[in-house]
Amino acid sequence: MSIKAIFAIPFAKIATNKVYKWAKKPHKTQEKVFKNLISKGRKTAFGKDHNFSSIVTYEDFKKQVQVTDYEGLRAYIDRVVAGESDVLWTGKPLYFAKTSGTTSGAKYIPITKDSMPTHIKAAKNAMLFYIAEKKEANFVNGKMIFLQGSPVLTDKNGVKLGRLSGIAAHYVPQYLLKNRLPSWETNCIEDWDTKVNAIVEETLNEDLSVISGIPSWVQMYFEKLIAKTGKSISEIFPNFNFFIYGGVNFEPYKNKFESLIGKKIDYIELYPASEGFIAYQDSQTEKGMLLQLDSGIFYEFIPANEFFEANPTRISLIDVKIGVNYVIILNTTAGLWGYNIGDTVAFTATKPYRIKVTGRIKHFISAFGEHVIGKEVEKALNDAIIGTSITISEFTVAPQVNPENGLPFHEWFIEFENEPENIEAFATIIDTAMQAQNIYYLDLIEGKILRPLIIRKVKKGGFHEYMKSIGKFGGQNKIPQLSDDRKIATVLTNFLIKE
Repeated sequence: MSIKAIFAIPFAKIATNKVYKWAKKPHKTQEKVFKNLISKGRKTAFGKDHNFSSIVTYEDFKKQVQVTDYEGLRAYIDRVVAGESDVLWTGKPLYFAKTSGTTSGAKYIPITKDSMPTHIKAAKNAMLFYIAEKKEANFVNGKMIFLQGSPVLTDKNGVKLGRLSGIAAHYVPQYLLKNRLPSWETNCIEDWDTKVNAIVEETLNEDLSVISGIPSWVQMYFEKLIAKTGKSISEIFPNFNFFIYGGVNFEPYKNKFESLIGKKIDYIELYPASEGFIAYQDSQTEKGMLLQLDSGIFYEFIPANEFFEANPTRISLIDVKIGVNYVIILNTTAGLWGYNIGDTVAFTATKPYRIKVTGRIKHFISAFGEHVIGKEVEKALNDAIIGTSITISEFTVAPQVNPENGLPFHEWFIEFENEPENIEAFATIIDTAMQAQNIYYLDLIEGKILRPLIIRKVKKGGFHEYMKSIGKFGGQNKIPQLSDDRKIATVLTNFLIKE
């Protein structure tokens, strides 16, 4: 064991003990964050416009600040982007994280000198928790690869602009720089196909011990490695033992990943967003991710089934319940106030507070009042493939409201790596699981309003071709796993297997 690995274990223990100190007093921690936010917010244009000087309690805050989204804050964000100071947060941002929005076009999410360190600290702590739990740190001697966006930043009125993952690339600790791959030059390649091919060449003969990225893009990297060598990933990288990921529910992809890798490995799930680093997996045995309560974010929650009502319930951490599907609302040291990032979460534990991401509040199917959500389709698919040799590369679901023949139905577009012998029987298993989870869907099936779901087989590589066709290939882009319209479905029909 190297000196670096030896010292990593006690260092990890110290770091995790610090985290659990605030995790054991969650409400006091959140109260402290709230008071700090309001105190600094009073000095801003937003704080003055929303009477922060009168805010003492959370109830006061709810009266002054409405729940909003990017469009709701856009008038303020546009002033920040134009170069104005003290608008949403004190001073000017260090960065703008550029993301794509469905209605807003390009979005510029501010990252400040107060918020940036929390992104880095949370990512580091996730790995330290793994070391502390496993009491093993030999992986720090191997190479680590992070599949991410380009670190090249541009200037936007004196503020650096880039993708969050590209911004984070500038904060890799000095002691990891020698271990980090790909090279800076390769990381700066914009074209994703070219970039992945270059990464394959750079890493082919390296001793990779840690791999991180969005599963669908890491899968592409694995497939290129296997195609080039004819070996499994565990044969190419025998010391690769854990994968770090975020952004999607990994369970439906797990079979495919483990077939590519050739052995079972550990996983660390992260919940980073441009708006803040929200949670990370702190245990290999407990369900859910540890909610980051001391990272400059004051959290609010709205039950997802009330979100579109005129006056939905709006609560702080103290009133949440395990298992309820909530829309998560952020108030941050980057100046985002009452901010809906669009995600839904459910608590898996309250001692300490752990969450799982259940989907997107805008990604649902309710063409007939069924209100099917992300966690339901993910669980149904996982129920159907668990214990089988079936593996999938990608999937999405959309309603077919006006079929040429028969009743309407939910249309599942699935790209199989290893498909079921009987696709109709497989569809029946999924549909039964959907009916068991969603009483509205069951009623529609039994009432002959909907017929059971139909699966469309997407050709291998079809989802990648789809992403290329809409200009969102690679990087941090993800396929929505369900939608209430047919925008995705209509284009995907061009990439189906011809029966």
